[in-house]
Amino acid sequence: MKVLVVDDDVVSRMVLMHLIDGCGQFDIVEAEDGADAWQQLEDGLRPAICFCDLRMPRLSGMQLLQRIKADAELKTMPFVLVSSATDRDTVETATQSGAAGYIVKPFAADEVRVHLLGFLDLAASGGRHQAEAPAATCARLAIDPPRLLAYLAGFQTQLTGGSGEINILLARGDQAGAHAVLRRLHDGSQTLGLDGAAAALNGLAGTALANEAAQAVLADVVRAVLQQASLVRQESGVA
Repeated sequence: MKVLVVDDDVVSRMVLMHLIDGCGQFDIVEAEDGADAWQQLEDGLRPAICFCDLRMPRLSGMQLLQRIKADAELKTMPFVLVSSATDRDTVETATQSGAAGYIVKPFAADEVRVHLLGFLDLAASGGRHQAEAPAATCARLAIDPPRLLAYLAGFQTQLTGGSGEINILLARGDQAGAHAVLRRLHDGSQTLGLDGAAAALNGLAGTALANEAAQAVLADVVRAVLQQASLVRQESGVA
């Protein structure tokens, strides 16, 4: 599976490629800036996901994202922006433009891994997670399996967004803000019957958060969402 890494800084590019390589077996393709990446995409490159620096010459990460989202063949590709910028306006602009996530430099392995979990073999995730039976969740929420799958997919998007938000909040020393994001994700886990994920998030409550620890827990929660979605499909026959 191909992963596109775009950064005009060769050191940052190599560090990110190393972290991606440590997450699993990926075919990593690199581009030296946005213009190079766009040329490769126009030439037929079709990566499963793209990690792209925000500020680059010739074509910025935001400009590349806008081109990708306007292209019928490319618009569904997850696009993760990478930057040293930690202001909320930049994050909100990236999200509104369709970015699947936002990672702040310097990189941490779990911040990268959380965006790759959907492409990894679920069997390698280290065992079953604790969760309510999908049928029980459907009955409690008065929904059918397809709707539960939609909720799980939406929650996964919230988790990746929350990962980037926590990254930025902690970089600014905003412990209260980061805890507020975790409480919101905890409530989502509880609502969807992800008992183990909710317990893991609750375990961070009231602690002095370290970004690495928070990202590791969020990666586990994403894994729980993916496993639960797989279980829903198995039990209901929904594609």
